[in-house]
Amino acid sequence: MFEFIKGKLDYVCPEYIVLENAGIGYQIATPNPFAYSQQLKQEIQIFIYYYVREDLVALYGFHSREEKNLFTRLLNVSGIGPKGALAILASGEPRPLIEAIENEDEAFLVKFPGVGKKTARQMILDLKGKLSAIVPDYFPDLFSDQEMAVADHQFSLELEEAFLALKALGYSDKEIKRISPELKKEQMTTDQYIKTALQKLLKI
Repeated sequence: MFEFIKGKLDYVCPEYIVLENAGIGYQIATPNPFAYSQQLKQEIQIFIYYYVREDLVALYGFHSREEKNLFTRLLNVSGIGPKGALAILASGEPRPLIEAIENEDEAFLVKFPGVGKKTARQMILDLKGKLSAIVPDYFPDLFSDQEMAVADHQFSLELEEAFLALKALGYSDKEIKRISPELKKEQMTTDQYIKTALQKLLKI
């Protein structure tokens, strides 16, 4: 029904953002509302998923069509609802999630909020081999070169944990993305990633 909404970002809180368009304020739940904080009072575009259930009508918003499509695929997994899918997407970049599904890494998947062993196994059964069509522009090398993906996944757990810690400290996705290419050049422990990242962030 809705593909996207363009409008002025009017409000940001931990659960949702409010996008004003033609005098109407749309309450939109997003994976990480505070990622939009720096765009407050600016015009932005949000890709929309319109969710309707007997006891709930809600709008869910995403940076890109790929993120929206990944959200809809997660909703098709038994045991995952809209809040669970948002929490999974909010926990980090999509690439480690997709790699974990492709590599059947249940230990990584159960780290997401609300995901137990049963749900992790269901995610693998339902989604493995079915995500390349919706994320080729996101990660063009992920499915074309499996050896590279496996090598990258060897330290993605530690790196992902470091990213989550940096977000908890208040750093934005934009700031983290600026230093992530340098961090990915070396394999370190989670603590080492955090210390190195903080040193680089202080220099920005």
